[in-house]
Amino acid sequence: MNDIKTDSTNAAWHARRQAATPRGVGVYGDFFIERAKNAEFWDIEGRRFIDFAGGIAVLNTGHVHPKVQAAIAAQLERFTHSCYQVVPYTEYVALAERINAIVPIDGPVKTAFFSTGAEAIENAMKIARYSTGRTGVIAFGGAFHGRSMFSVALTGKVQPYKAGFGPFPPEIYHVPFPCHCSSLDDTKRAMEQLFKCDIEPSRVAAIVFEPVQGEGGFNPIQPAAVKWLRELCDQHGILLVADEVQTGFARTGKMFAMEHYGVSPDLMTMAKSMAGGTTLSAVSGKAAIMDGPAPGGLGGTYAGNPLAIAASHAVLDVMAEEKLPERAQKLGDQLIGHLIAQRAVYPKRMGDVRGLGAMVACEFVDPATGAPDADTTKKVQAAALQRRLLLLTCGVYGNVIRFLFPLTIEDSVFAEGLAAFDAALAEVLA
Repeated sequence: MNDIKTDSTNAAWHARRQAATPRGVGVYGDFFIERAKNAEFWDIEGRRFIDFAGGIAVLNTGHVHPKVQAAIAAQLERFTHSCYQVVPYTEYVALAERINAIVPIDGPVKTAFFSTGAEAIENAMKIARYSTGRTGVIAFGGAFHGRSMFSVALTGKVQPYKAGFGPFPPEIYHVPFPCHCSSLDDTKRAMEQLFKCDIEPSRVAAIVFEPVQGEGGFNPIQPAAVKWLRELCDQHGILLVADEVQTGFARTGKMFAMEHYGVSPDLMTMAKSMAGGTTLSAVSGKAAIMDGPAPGGLGGTYAGNPLAIAASHAVLDVMAEEKLPERAQKLGDQLIGHLIAQRAVYPKRMGDVRGLGAMVACEFVDPATGAPDADTTKKVQAAALQRRLLLLTCGVYGNVIRFLFPLTIEDSVFAEGLAAFDAALAEVLA
């Protein structure tokens, strides 16, 4: 019997959640969403929140965008599943054609669809290993690539993702990520050491990186590093894989973050905001590489679900019609300026402000030592939530607040959210 409406309070449902679901599925809020629109949502007790989390970068087109909603509803009238590998549907092929035309990959491109970002990463690694005949994979410290066993092995952040889950798949290696906190020379030295001490380049199938690290702290990679990685991969026959699961679909001010760097990867993974909150991911790559695995080697029962495919077509339409890449750049510039102004007010408490487009973050540091201050970060997050502003933290040291509001957010709601954040800063830092 479905007794979903038996209880109407957050506290009651929080108790039921703790009794019914495992603690390993960590949940930040102790409230439950009832309905949402664009950058706002309301909980089951009727309280309104401003959403600067966006379902962890899934809602670039906002909650329940009318065009996305209409596309899903229309598809729901036709069919919801056939399994593309059993009975294909034209919309899957048409979406692959659209994605192939816009990804920043040189030459003929092909795309396969899956369900989650981790699944896309897993399949990208399968494709890379098959097409190269090699087994080694290199990733970066601070990276996040998913929670499945291979993707979490690639992840360069132990807590809470890797602790207690080993051993992990072999022949996965990590080097420092060249960003604001680590030099490209450090990365080059570590790579040279890796090639001398752990694995020869001729056994490396792929190097995978996020153009802007997500869970690692919203760390944009140095432009010179991307060019160097491309040259290194070309020198040794290694595939360069760009993980655009979080950076893709207008978040960084362009449809894909790799467009900022002028470098073509061999493979790209994407998910999150590509389908307006429905479950869809993809691997795009050079056609010759994508065609490596034999029929049956790729796919999945729900991969390329018809409802998600329909949603993704609508998302691409919305992003073009509403010029969301340009909107992301405008909002990001405004936010960075706002954060820099606040840092001037609290110079010993706020650290680095950084971002690409609207993928923006700020750090909090100990006023005496300048060390990462995760405790203050949590307090700011909690104080914002008291003002009904939902924010997320990230970073290897847990001292970074990231901003992932929908790119469709109304100017008035954006300003209201920033005012709530300012009030939270004043409460915690003053």
